[in-house]
Amino acid sequence: MFKPRPPMAYLTNRKIPLMNGKKGNKTGRFLFDNMWNMFYLSRFPILNKFSWWHTDKSDIRWVPTAENIELPESAPLPIEILHRFIEEASHRVIITSGCGCRIACNCQNYPQEIGCLFLGDSAPEMDETISREVSIEEAKAHVKWGIDSGLVPLIGKVRQDNTIFGVKDRHRLVTVCFCCECCCISRHLRYAKLDDLEQLFTKFEGVHMEVTDDCVGCGKCVEVCYTKAMSMPYGKAQIGDYCRACGRCVSVCPQNAIKLRIDDPEYIEKARDRILAHTSHLPE
Repeated sequence: MFKPRPPMAYLTNRKIPLMNGKKGNKTGRFLFDNMWNMFYLSRFPILNKFSWWHTDKSDIRWVPTAENIELPESAPLPIEILHRFIEEASHRVIITSGCGCRIACNCQNYPQEIGCLFLGDSAPEMDETISREVSIEEAKAHVKWGIDSGLVPLIGKVRQDNTIFGVKDRHRLVTVCFCCECCCISRHLRYAKLDDLEQLFTKFEGVHMEVTDDCVGCGKCVEVCYTKAMSMPYGKAQIGDYCRACGRCVSVCPQNAIKLRIDDPEYIEKARDRILAHTSHLPE
């Protein structure tokens, strides 16, 4: 009996012409990108009628992994929220076919093989041809692989993943993804309205970003900014309202001129509570 496969299975097999990077389809990708740039989220209100774009059905944040994050005394590093979710999860599933976005766009900046990690009771419902259930140690190693490759992990409830991966939304699926700024579809969030972005891609509580006087205007931060929040007016970096505090700019700045500070000692607990308000990774 024919069993339909989820959209992600076609992405990882380069079956979507407009994103077929294997064939060097630059025109197709240009058209695909501009379609998303025009219609993403509430640029056109009709999109809010689709459940997987509802701002009350998704809540996700980047987990900054820069080495020089300033934290309150005895507060854990942000990476600990990933380790905690992995350890608590009823199931842990890795998308072994790789990142559909990077594969389809033939990403040259980051490993195409690093796919999403899913946690919770719904995770085993992933298409078994593109996924594998793993142990706690394997899941943590997968996260480390992504970070060591220069990718910034994000965690939370991503409603569109239920659609993309063909999993019924029972609010039992937590996403840990490693989106790149050059190929992944969610980079088009930079074109969303700021109010929607604040609801969909929140920041850790008590996080602050600052450019110091050590900035020499090299522009490396602008190149890697996921939401295009960094600009270079008057030869010095400036952080805009679209900043989601992912820490990419902090990691690449050769002058260590960008500082990321978290001053709320309960920031991990607050982030965890907010994620659990939308979905759960815990055993039922």
